[in-house]
Amino acid sequence: MKIRKAKLVDAKGIAHVHVDSWRTTYRNIVPDTYLNQLSCEAREQLWKENLKANNNFVAENDEGHIIGFADGGKERTGMYEKLQGELYSIYILPEYQGKGIGRSLMKRVVEHLGDSGYNSMLVWVLEDNPSRGFYEKMGGKKVDRKTLTISGKVLNEIAYGWEEIGLLKN
Repeated sequence: MKIRKAKLVDAKGIAHVHVDSWRTTYRNIVPDTYLNQLSCEAREQLWKENLKANNNFVAENDEGHIIGFADGGKERTGMYEKLQGELYSIYILPEYQGKGIGRSLMKRVVEHLGDSGYNSMLVWVLEDNPSRGFYEKMGGKKVDRKTLTISGKVLNEIAYGWEEIGLLKN
């Protein structure tokens, strides 16, 4: 397994992981009408734009296939004075979860945030996400909650924060 900076040519592989992860992780949480309309082609176009930010990392298996990704940058709302950076997303194909890949991807994002001058971070996660415990194991503390609506269903999100991301680098 290898973690590296993402390139524009990775958009298709990232899109596949993104759609597959959403469909498996959020089944019975997010309405099927939303999950069923997700397309790798549309996500590929989205990721071609997202990759221009140069804050994306991918995990590859031994065959060179993308099996996970993460990205992060400046906290997007400006509402959290003590939390300057944000882990925007982190997704790993189900068959590769629980093998330390999420931790490795998160550390790369943390390094990027540190290099960008941010020493703290938050991440938003659906409350019913079965992988939510990962953020708690990584030392995240609940700092906020909000609701969002997807295809008419109101869902709860929790923000986990790290006031000192330097501790995550170890």
